[in-house]
Amino acid sequence: MSATAHVLVKTPAAASDRLRRGWRRVMRRPASAAGAVIVLLFVATALGAPWIATSDPLGTDWSKIRKAPTWAHPFGTDDLGRDNFSRVVWGSRISMQAGVFSILLAILVGVPTGLVAGYYRGALDQVIMRLTDAWLAFPFLILAIGLVTIMGPSLTNATLAIGLGATPAYIRLTRGLVLATAALDYVQGARALGAGDPRLMSRHILPNIVSSLLVQATVSIPIAIIAEAILSFLGLGVQPPAPSWGTMLNTAQQFLETAPWMAWWPGLAIFSLTLAFNLAGDGLRDLLDPKDY
Repeated sequence: MSATAHVLVKTPAAASDRLRRGWRRVMRRPASAAGAVIVLLFVATALGAPWIATSDPLGTDWSKIRKAPTWAHPFGTDDLGRDNFSRVVWGSRISMQAGVFSILLAILVGVPTGLVAGYYRGALDQVIMRLTDAWLAFPFLILAIGLVTIMGPSLTNATLAIGLGATPAYIRLTRGLVLATAALDYVQGARALGAGDPRLMSRHILPNIVSSLLVQATVSIPIAIIAEAILSFLGLGVQPPAPSWGTMLNTAQQFLETAPWMAWWPGLAIFSLTLAFNLAGDGLRDLLDPKDY
């Protein structure tokens, strides 16, 4: 009884100490902290778009076509007199939606599939991995373009296509993590004590690979955001006049010499958000890393 009590008392302290060490590692990387702050700012912008945008992103004003940035229009106006600032703000909501929900779809499909393949191995593992290899034979962006072409251009279809394109990477990653984790002593001990397969997978394996999956998600989301911008740029994602960073860049390419500000702001938004996610992912990896270094 005393030994059990001793473990129960020390475990929270050990977890808290590990968290403090991880936080100190993150603080030694100010770029990671800055990335996390920028990501949170974009999230707040996406959620608060109706209140942050200064005007209707779809409203046209023929007297203000391609006007340079002013106090009234800090990002200038586009070829239809629409306020670029409001369109960039509302475009953040579309980009975040496409990035987060597509990777969430990839996780929901890929993680259970990889978990089953890595745990049971054998013929089932071979079938799943050969199908995954065939899936990976198609380049990610080409596969997404092909799927959207079949399903039809829209934000929903673009999100589904990006998510399905990212799924094989999560199947392979999860399988590898499960193979490594299932061989550890505590999993073998739980099996020896009579734990069944569902309990081993849900209580002993999955919780110990979540941190690696979260880090992978922070790396995958910016890729998905860029993919959505490319699809919208090609006319396969968000359809005009809906504000999207990709469609804004598509329109801006015609006026790079006369109105370059039309390309500055959506391009800068894509660059800032994707870079911030990658920097934040580095910090998250340090925070969740159990090693002391």
